[in-house]
Amino acid sequence: MPKFKAVINIENVVASATLNQKVDLNAVVKGYPGVEYRPEQFPGLVFRLKKPKTATLIFNSGKMVCTGAKSEKEARRAVMKVIKELKKSGI
Repeated sequence: MPKFKAVINIENVVASATLNQKVDLNAVVKGYPGVEYRPEQFPGLVFRLKKPKTATLIFNSGKMVCTGAKSEKEARRAVMKVIKELKKSGI
């Protein structure tokens, strides 16, 4: 039987985070018109970053889910960047 060598690539890291406070998603929309929020279709807001190229779901409970990162480090950086943006706008 021939030996196969597997080539493994990490394509998508998913990270979750909690802000430990409620988030007014309507206020986020006002501060960042580029975010996607359609509460009649999905309870979370989608906050996309270009660098690192990720999408973070933010829920009014303060829970967040970051997808699209290529590594754990990149996922952490994306979550911290979103939190920084939220703080900057007073949320």
